[in-house]
Amino acid sequence: MTTFKPQELAADAKPIILTEDTKCNGDAASWRPLFRHPCSFNPDIFNDVLVNLIRNPNINSSWLFRADILSDAAASQTCSAPTGTESLPAAPIPRFVGFELRRCIIRKLIPRNTLRDKPLDQTCLIYGTAPHPKVDEGSVEKTLVVYLPHVSAASEMPFYHPIVRGIAFLHEWNAAESCGAISISYLFFSDEDRSSVRLTRTAFHLLEVVHKHGKGRLEGYRKRVHHDQLLPQARVQNTYTRLKQKYARGLIEGWVETTDPEKHVFEDLCIAAFLIELWADMYGQGTFPGFVDIGCGNGLLVHILNQEGFTGWGFDARSRKSWAAYNTKLKTPAGEQDTLRQLVLLPPPVSRDRLTGGASDHAFSEELVHDGRFPRGTFIISNHADELTPWTPIIAAVSECPFIAIPCCSHNLAGERFRAPAPKDKTKADSAYSSLVVWVAAIAEDCGWEVEQEMLRIPSTRNTALVGRRRSTRSSPLDIQAVVDRYGGAAGYLESVIKLVASTAANEH
Repeated sequence: MTTFKPQELAADAKPIILTEDTKCNGDAASWRPLFRHPCSFNPDIFNDVLVNLIRNPNINSSWLFRADILSDAAASQTCSAPTGTESLPAAPIPRFVGFELRRCIIRKLIPRNTLRDKPLDQTCLIYGTAPHPKVDEGSVEKTLVVYLPHVSAASEMPFYHPIVRGIAFLHEWNAAESCGAISISYLFFSDEDRSSVRLTRTAFHLLEVVHKHGKGRLEGYRKRVHHDQLLPQARVQNTYTRLKQKYARGLIEGWVETTDPEKHVFEDLCIAAFLIELWADMYGQGTFPGFVDIGCGNGLLVHILNQEGFTGWGFDARSRKSWAAYNTKLKTPAGEQDTLRQLVLLPPPVSRDRLTGGASDHAFSEELVHDGRFPRGTFIISNHADELTPWTPIIAAVSECPFIAIPCCSHNLAGERFRAPAPKDKTKADSAYSSLVVWVAAIAEDCGWEVEQEMLRIPSTRNTALVGRRRSTRSSPLDIQAVVDRYGGAAGYLESVIKLVASTAANEH
């Protein structure tokens, strides 16, 4: 891959963009160019890249969640945010020599940690060469994109934004030679240190991202990962922020497992936020039917959802230290029961002969077995449930329960580790994980589910969620055994579970 090596311009370099009032306001109002780099992508690609970066500032900064677009208008319309949304009055719209304003976008930058940093309103302006160029031989078409934060002093700037009054990206394109250049300039505060290493490093990074994305578009890159397919990004992230501020510190400080607390806490808070918003769409103000988390592990997700008022429980083949702190009593038709329980799931097609025939070579009794049948409508959660992942859509269909499955380690229906066959759809990646996701989705479709897919914004590479909320209108009566046989059969599943429980018992002693 070609290393990005832009030309660094001298501190006293002549500005490459000028506002019409620069001479009146003096040097303080001039835009200082910092870096310039050749490019081979045209103005259309540059424009698409910059609009995408305007809409997704998290690409440039891990401190940011997203941008909420407050206004998006052509130059002929009013360039202002809707009434009541402005954190501060917008910056005056500058007029640049040789350019005309084409588009005005006002966005609100939303930080990940709103306790540390406040959101920031920002005007983003897109200019083109004035008048619109006739592409003659040797002519240069220019596109200018300018960011103007709504602050009145450097001290008001949040940490995640460079401490400058404005940022400008210039694209110059010679159509006859099919080559061009991109550059970045800053508009400094009058009393700001213009030699700041951090500001220079940030300018380098911002221009590098533009170059990388433009080059990728030119070479035919197509985004494979699509977020926010089922729910709006803002809703899930706002709920996540609320949950994080409410629970994260206490959960991390009280962590008793040997695993990394931050990874597990933040990941389960993200999943909980997604589920809460998904359930809001599914059930609205109606009665929530309850949930069950199969293969619940440390029980944290069950605990968070219970704390948020959602009735449900979870189970796993072995208990965890955390359960003592997370466990509560759940009222059921059979009386009060723990919300976290040690159980082994044996789906209906799995033979139970060795459980009922008095065999002594297994490490659990009938009382520790669940048959995978749940009250109709119970929402089934299968979060990194390993051996239970491919069974999830099957038991959901048998019980007529909606589900979410987040695959992780690849197991077949016999409970053995295996690699799922590569997808027949060549537009999909053929990695082991992608193959597993496609394989589980195929099982779900054969069980009559309309499978929806979401890429969760969690701190894990195993972040694909398969959601079954609706059965297909074309689905016929389910033949469970036929589906199981079609995907390799369940022979050996009971033996795999016996080994798992025996290994767990040995480790606990």
